[in-house]
Amino acid sequence: MEKKLPTIKEIAKRLNISVSTVSRALHDHASIGLRTKLQVKKLAEELNYVPNQTAIFFKQRKTFTIGVVLPNLREEFFSSAISGIEDTSFDNNYIALIGQSHDKLEREKTIVDTMKKHRVDGLLVSISKSTNTIEHFEALEQFNIPVVYFDRVPDAPNIHSVWCSLYHSSVGAINLLASKGHKRIGYIQGPSTMNIKNERMQGYQEGLKKNKLHYDESLVVTSDLSADSTQAAMEKLLSLKNKPTAIIAFNDYVALDAMQFARQKKIKINKDIVFVSYANLPVTHYLETPPMASVEQFPYEQGVRAAELLFKLIENKTAEETSPFENVVLYSELIIH
Repeated sequence: MEKKLPTIKEIAKRLNISVSTVSRALHDHASIGLRTKLQVKKLAEELNYVPNQTAIFFKQRKTFTIGVVLPNLREEFFSSAISGIEDTSFDNNYIALIGQSHDKLEREKTIVDTMKKHRVDGLLVSISKSTNTIEHFEALEQFNIPVVYFDRVPDAPNIHSVWCSLYHSSVGAINLLASKGHKRIGYIQGPSTMNIKNERMQGYQEGLKKNKLHYDESLVVTSDLSADSTQAAMEKLLSLKNKPTAIIAFNDYVALDAMQFARQKKIKINKDIVFVSYANLPVTHYLETPPMASVEQFPYEQGVRAAELLFKLIENKTAEETSPFENVVLYSELIIH
């Protein structure tokens, strides 16, 4: 026979007091005397009483959970961002539910629908590389679920976002390479859906201009971030009559795939060709021939700032206050290895 869980009513009956008195005593309400509080808490402990969280959630109109939707936890960048989110959530007495889109729009939509059904109090999102609409996120507004985008932020008005500006570091990357004598600098860019702000490209072009280097369209190739696509991009660059002596890659993973392909072609890294990339992942520091430099995008800090903004929106929602749209911008840093 299943054993029934103790309730507030049972505590009230045993002590011959009202249910409301028990509730107030358990919550240290000022109107309840110390003796009654001690009696209630002592009996609650003896009975192994556990508060009915569903009832508490219903009363407070909160579940004390937030949802996090991101591309892939295998990437160290997002693992670090999640650490920032979870640390901030813990400090605010919240739990984070995490879903991976694996860069697929339909999977992302399914996760959002599941988060909605679980009545999360808010959502943190880094969109997938195939996300070309945010209607599934905008639909959460009717359920009063605030959304904050971080890192991969959609090009849309009236959104809350936290992201890292890459423009000045991209200019700095070209300055660094030009100072080392490189005149033919290639650029492996990511999918068009991930070039929303296009700060990498803008910085690349401005850096060339500042160093009086010619912009050559043939030196700009695209990868969908897969190893095969990066290999195809490298083949284009290495097939040029006047090959690049330096390459800027969309991120460290693209750089690692590009470097591996170059080695297969008997090209010596940091001698025949050098690389600069983005993200500054810790793993690159263990490589015998790491990229010359990488752009630090502060994923942990992005996670913290995004979570802080979301909790502010949740509190304002509870207080029925309207929150102005916020766009929090961090600034990247070029780290030379």
